[in-house]
Amino acid sequence: MTEIVSFPDYRATAQTLPGADLKSEKMPGHWLLAQLGKKVLRPGGIELTRAMLGALQIGKDDDVVEFAPGLGLTARMALAQQPASYTGVERDADAAQLVNDVLEEPQYECVVGKAEDTGLPDASATVVYGEAMLTMQTNANKMKIISEAVRILKRGGRYAIHEINLAPDDLDGSIQSEISKGLSQTIKVGARPLTMPEWTALLEAAGFRVVAVERAPMHLLEPRRVLADEGLLGTLRFIANVLGNRVARQRVLAMRGIFRRYAEHMAAVMIVAEKVA
Repeated sequence: MTEIVSFPDYRATAQTLPGADLKSEKMPGHWLLAQLGKKVLRPGGIELTRAMLGALQIGKDDDVVEFAPGLGLTARMALAQQPASYTGVERDADAAQLVNDVLEEPQYECVVGKAEDTGLPDASATVVYGEAMLTMQTNANKMKIISEAVRILKRGGRYAIHEINLAPDDLDGSIQSEISKGLSQTIKVGARPLTMPEWTALLEAAGFRVVAVERAPMHLLEPRRVLADEGLLGTLRFIANVLGNRVARQRVLAMRGIFRRYAEHMAAVMIVAEKVA
């Protein structure tokens, strides 16, 4: 029988979720968690996403662009503010379709495209945000994506990110490399988290001014965070799915293990910046 994974406002079979054609041992970590029924896939959990949206202060006159909306949970939260328009730019066609399935207004859409080359017009947005995606890029690609946000934003527009943050600010480079290697091997996607000064430097070099910062522990797979993010029924469903799949269970435990091993040096951060030029 096909397992049903429940998300806000729609139900998707495990076969229609991104990564469904990959084996559990090879699937990128975020899509593995989605296959197991986890809908909140951001490093700081739902609370840091709420903090990010609160700092962005999306209103009815805003034209919003989201980079890599994934399963569309943050999109639904942002659209509750009824912005003038919303465009998700999602590389994965299956994920883009899932997001489009829950967008009810004609001025809201999700297109298949790349965050570093959206094809959107210059100065066409007042708000741009992306979560849990810059960490997975090289520094050169991080800069390309941030520069694309600058290009499509109007002057004074707001750009927000929600990513993995390394601490302390002067963390030794060898430890950074060790963390990046461990993360990449565990989640099966290249991961290059940065310290706060490094995130800030990238944003400022592109033409932004940081206006808000908030951090949270990297507790994505800790029981209290899972319960807070998924609710009781969602948590029970996720646990049952994990227990029922040996390979997936090993990978989830490995991911939690790497988060715990480097808990002293790894956290989540949301940063809101304003385009100044």
